[in-house]
Amino acid sequence: MTPEIQIQLSPSSSAAAAAAASSAAAASAAVAMPEPLHESIPLRKTTAGSSNKNKNKLALLPLVFLIYFEVSGGPYGSEQTVLAGGPLLAILGFVLFPFVWSIPEALITAELATALPGNGGYVVWADRAFGPFSGSLMGSWKFLSGAINSAAYPALCADYIARVVPTVSSGGPRVAAIAAATVLLSFLNYTGLTVVGYTAMALCAASLSPFFVMAAAALPKLHPRRWGAVAHDRDWRLFFNTLFWNLNFWDNASTLAGEVDRPQRTFPRALLAAGLLTSAAYLVPLFTGTAALDEPYSSWGSGFYADAAGMIAGRWLKYWVEVGAVLSAIGLYEAQLSSAAFQLLGMADLGFLPKPFALRSKWFNTPWVGIVTSSLISLGISFLSLDDIISSANFLYSLGMLLEIASFLWLRRKQPNLKRPFRVPLRMPALIFMCFVPSAFLIYVMVLANWRVFAISGGLTLFGGAMYFFMEFCKARGFLKFKLEERMGEMEEQEGNKDEA
Repeated sequence: MTPEIQIQLSPSSSAAAAAAASSAAAASAAVAMPEPLHESIPLRKTTAGSSNKNKNKLALLPLVFLIYFEVSGGPYGSEQTVLAGGPLLAILGFVLFPFVWSIPEALITAELATALPGNGGYVVWADRAFGPFSGSLMGSWKFLSGAINSAAYPALCADYIARVVPTVSSGGPRVAAIAAATVLLSFLNYTGLTVVGYTAMALCAASLSPFFVMAAAALPKLHPRRWGAVAHDRDWRLFFNTLFWNLNFWDNASTLAGEVDRPQRTFPRALLAAGLLTSAAYLVPLFTGTAALDEPYSSWGSGFYADAAGMIAGRWLKYWVEVGAVLSAIGLYEAQLSSAAFQLLGMADLGFLPKPFALRSKWFNTPWVGIVTSSLISLGISFLSLDDIISSANFLYSLGMLLEIASFLWLRRKQPNLKRPFRVPLRMPALIFMCFVPSAFLIYVMVLANWRVFAISGGLTLFGGAMYFFMEFCKARGFLKFKLEERMGEMEEQEGNKDEA
């Protein structure tokens, strides 16, 4: 997913409002569940950003490219599948792995994002299924994971700038370059999702075009028999982790659902189109590079595609691929920052975070408090040694995915009459089977973690749980203002006015 990636133990790389008009049968089914604090409150209007004008809503095309950058960003970093298993296993991995991981995750996202459209995404799913503590913990897991992962992208931009300006490689100049990159990229995010979405389209075209040029230049040099080769020393851990990293985070765009024009119709289409684009982005350079070059598999480390482009067409294409890596990093940062910021806004709408996190910019209607908070966390982490920290963040993401899968199955069973504009066309036994393989894989990569990852992840999980109880304490004592409480007060006032009338 990322250029010059270091593979860790898990991924790279929906809904925020309860359905306000669910049927009586759905309501009775919910009684048997742990009831979320805010299920009875009409959240759709506020979390979906009713103040937005339709022209500011996110349309299909920019949403496609935002999802693409949430998941992939291009083939940068996928080279290590060849290093770990050889061409045949790498090709089979990117052809077959989406069916056991990406497609189930995308289907879950499509069903729940269209059933509960709004900002907050998976936070609402867990809250609706298992109650507010689960929703808050889900928010902590996913937010920390995304903020830490996105910290690598401004640093990566600084690394590439250092190739042109060597003084940026260390010390104060490097700190200044990372800080400047973070500020500039965050300001772009501040200008609005529509701007970010169309920027993502341009970044995708610019970062992928050198690979299609490489494919065209390689046609006379292709030897298809090389596709059948397998590495003698196979590294299955590296192989599966690389696939997992490069085909993950399909659910991240769910936190933007409240900003999407007609999400019930737009989300499934956007997920399908982004899936096709992602597959092409991985397979075209993979088929080209493995068939055109007779290089040892040990050469296929992160960043090898730039060297491969140089061998096939010349140094000019190598430089183009390296520029594309920077543009891809920008797109990845923008997409993940958008998801994180709107997740915080959705959590504030739901009462998990104080009211200021629900504030929007007067000029661009963007959640500026969420953008600033996420950017500052990413900036601080970008100066740290990230190996175990990123592994721990990905461990937390895996925990969140297990809770997300459980929420999906629980809601399908306990709220069968919840209106689902898109519904996975399977009955419960088949759904359980569909979710079994992704769940088993998540558990597998978590078991491979070292003790430091377990310690850091455990500490961050305790922090997330403590934050929930701290916020509840602040609500009870009136130390902080929460948007949910204001809306409950407004509802009580309206009810009182009705009684008087």
